[in-house]
Formats: sequence, structure tokens, C-alpha cells
Amino acid sequence: MSQSVLIMVVFTVLYFAITIFLTRGVRLGAKEVCLCGLTIALTMILESIRIPLPTGSSLTFVAMLPRMLLAVICDPRMTFLSGWVCGILVMFLVPGWYLVHWGQFFVEHMVCFSCYGYTGILGSDKRWKILGGIIIASLLTVCGHTLSGVVFFSQNAWVGWGAWGYSIAYNFSEYIPECILAGIILMIMPLDVLKKAVGKERV
Repeated sequence: MSQSVLIMVVFTVLYFAITIFLTRGVRLGAKEVCLCGLTIALTMILESIRIPLPTGSSLTFVAMLPRMLLAVICDPRMTFLSGWVCGILVMFLVPGWYLVHWGQFFVEHMVCFSCYGYTGILGSDKRWKILGGIIIASLLTVCGHTLSGVVFFSQNAWVGWGAWGYSIAYNFSEYIPECILAGIILMIMPLDVLKKAVGKERV
């Protein structure tokens, strides 16, 4: 097993161990199911609208924002569950998402679509807590996509760049701007008003 594969496996296993532990005890009523469904639908729509970049990657219309918002105004566990559903549906509903190896499904679909639940993991009563959650979620998605690129798409590397250089350039050009923009939008949104609208008390 190569070092890159080992790093990816350890990252994925640790992510699932921690996330599944955090998701324990979650219960979804009719309202929660509806909110999760709306989040999934918005994610699929935003994932389908893409702006091509010179690196070969593309920008979405901040497709991670609905999942970030759900984690902050409701419950991070709802985003974990919604993200896993998104990771499955995107293979069938969004052009450009496909599997080159079964292992890619776990790191790039299950991890990278659900990790935005960590946006609300520190709480949402203070803006600095939300900012910390945004940073954690952004780091997780960038790491997941980058590791997937190194292991599963190294054959696409540009001449002289190598697998790591290519994957970093490709994924950073897409997910860093998106995460920054989504974070800015989330930070300026009237979150307390939205919490009241969905019937969630301040936490």
C-alpha cells in the first residue's frame, strides 16, 4: 500500500469513526425530514450549475451553503445525514460526478458531502464559533478532495506537476474560493431569525 493510499484510508476511517459517533441518538421528525430534503434538493441544483476554470475544475454556486446553513440553524447531525444522501444522489443526478474506483465513493462522496456538518459543531451562539466550524468543515472537504485526486486521478496530472501538485492545484482552485464565499455569506446571514423560523432555540 502506497503512502498516499495509507494517508487516505486513515483520514477516511477516522472521519467516519468520529462522525458516526457524533451522529448517535439523532431523531428526525417530519419537520427535520422536510428540512433535510430541502437541503438535499438545493445542493443538487447548485451542484449542477458550474463555472469552468482554467485548471479543469469548476466552481458551483456555493453548493455547500445549504448544508452549512442546516448545520448552524438546526443540527450538525442533520447535515451529516443529508450529506451522505447527497453523496449517493450526486452520482445519478449531477453530470460530471462519477466513480473511477469504489474507494473513491467513501472519501469523495461520503466524506466530502457530509463534512459541512462540522460547520455547526462548535455551536452557533457566537460568530467566532461559526467561523471555527467553517474552517474545520472547509479543511475536511479540501483534504478529502485532494487525497481523492492524488489516489484516484493521478493519471490526469499535468507534466512535471506530479500527483500531489496536480491535485492541490486542481482542488484548491475550486474549493478554497467556494468555501470562502460560502463562509462570508453564512456569517452575514440573519441566523437568529432563521433559527426562529425553523423553531430552533439558540444553542
